[in-house]
Formats: sequence, C-alpha cells, structure tokens
Amino acid sequence: MRKATIRDVAELAGVSTATVSRALSGSRPVSDELAATIKRAADSLGYSGNIIASSLRRNRTDTVGMVVPSIANPFFTSLVVNVEHVLARRGLQLFLCDSRSDPDVEAQRLKSLVSRQVDGIIISPCHGELSAEAVRASAATLPVVQLDRFAMDTQTDWVGVDDDAAQSLVMEHLSERGAQSAAFISSELTNSSTELRRAGFFRHADRMGIETRDEWTQLGEYSIEWGRTASNIILTGKTRPDALVCADDLIALGVLQTCHTLGIDVPGDVLVTGFDNIPFSELCNPPLTTVGQPQERIAEEAVRLLDQAMNNSSESTAHIALAPELIVRQSTVGQAAATAP
Repeated sequence: MRKATIRDVAELAGVSTATVSRALSGSRPVSDELAATIKRAADSLGYSGNIIASSLRRNRTDTVGMVVPSIANPFFTSLVVNVEHVLARRGLQLFLCDSRSDPDVEAQRLKSLVSRQVDGIIISPCHGELSAEAVRASAATLPVVQLDRFAMDTQTDWVGVDDDAAQSLVMEHLSERGAQSAAFISSELTNSSTELRRAGFFRHADRMGIETRDEWTQLGEYSIEWGRTASNIILTGKTRPDALVCADDLIALGVLQTCHTLGIDVPGDVLVTGFDNIPFSELCNPPLTTVGQPQERIAEEAVRLLDQAMNNSSESTAHIALAPELIVRQSTVGQAAATAP
C-alpha cells in the first residue's frame, strides 16, 4: 500500500500543501476549524509527516505538562479533560501528573516535566506556601500558568474562578431563603482557594447579617468522609445552624449523608450548599445547590496564556478571575421551588 503524502492530505482537505505544512508543523497559525479539517484528513490517511524533526527544527516538543493535586477529585478530572481538549485543538499533547496533594511529590513531578523538555506547564499547586519554591524554579526555566489555585510569591499567569464573588452568591441566596446562621466546612487552610472561600464566607455572612460561630467552622480535607465527620460534630451540638456551607461538593455529599443518618430534613431543617458542580452534585438526594465554575473558559484562558508565554508575546503576567454561577437545586429550596419555571 502506497504511503500517504502531504499532497494527498492537501487534496482530501481541499487546501494547498503549504497550508497543510503550516497546520501540522505549527510554524504559522491557521484557524481552529481549518486545523481540525486538516488533522481529520491526515488521520484518515494515516499521515503523520516527520513531526519529531519538525519539532526539533522549531525547538519545540509540542507537549505541555499539567500537575493537579488529585486526579481522583471529580473537579480536577473534569478540568484536565477540558485542558486536554483545548490543547488537542492546537496540536499539543498533554503529560499529566498527580501530586497526591504532597508538595514534595509535586516538586518531583515538576522537575520531571522540565527534564522532559515540555514547552510549558499548567499547574494547580497543592499548597499555598510549600509549593512556591518548586513553582518558581520551574517558571525560571519555562512558561508556567497556575489555575484554580496559586502559590504565594510566584510571578506567573493565573486563571480561576472568583472565589469571593462565589461566596457572595451563596450567602445572598441563603439569606433570601431565610437563613440567620451558617456553618462553614472546608479543608485546612493550605491553598489559596480554601483561604479565599473561607474569607469570603465570613465577609459576606457579616454583610448579610448571618450569624457564624467558631464551633461551626470545621477544617479538615476535601473528602466525603470529612463532610460526614464535620457535619456530625456541628449537627449534634447544642445549637444547630440554619445552613451548612461547604467549600467543595465532596464535603457537601458527606454532609447530606449525615443529615439522612440523623433524620435531619434537607432543606426543611437545614440548608446545604457545595462548590464546583461536580456530576454527583446533581445526582445526590436531594440534588445539591452549588457553585459552578466555568471550566471550559478556565481551560481556554490557561492554554491561551501559556501559548502567549511560549511564543514570547506577553510582556506582563495576568491574573484572571472568572465569574462563578450559583446553581440552585433542592438542597436549599425544596423540590417544588427547584422545578418551578
């Protein structure tokens, strides 16, 4: 069988051989739609060209590294998928690393990606302080973009959701639902997102006149198990708050389990909110009111910023906080209100 040539790809895609060369080599930009058409033609013919040689000529590997705290967390699973899709449209491949929420492991993963000569790194640091040195070291060698979380005293681009605005939406909604007191359940204050969500909770609770108490603030980890443990402490205390605000959906799922075990009606006896809008949040009983993050936008902006840095087309760092969305479900309004037109 004759081996496919670049001319065959051009004929099938209905473009010139020069356009095919530009699209596959990345030497000059073409539209996403045209790039996708050419890639489909090349794939159908089994044509790859000499991609390695082309990459070496451009001093590029066409690979991007990504490090997340836990690929098992549904939020990061979804975020990785979105980033990979955006990279694929640009003809870039993803090397994924899980730091296991351990700064030492994270530092090893970053060193490995640098040694593999990836063109850039996208990272969600697992720790605000302990991740900083490794992030700075990587950023001194190649372009780095932080997303969702950021390490302290690092000068890189960052993109994520506006956590303070998210907590404002949550507390305003709870106030509208009649809540006069609220608890906050989160992980330990070891990363920027957690710190901002906690600060936003207290700031906007005070603004809305919602009571908070020290014993109603429980810090542990982002897990269903911690949600069960922390909510049991709060809900079996002398005084029960009107609402439990959770820093992520996994915690909130554990809270709902505890409420069911204790015979506490949600939302009749207590209101519950989450954060992230993972798929399980819509499937639990009752479905969870939560904060939705614009993950596709986050992924697109992260890759755009990284591409700018890789092509030396940006002279300053960017800090992009995207608007959140409050997704209201039955855990705060009941079935009738949640399904009302």
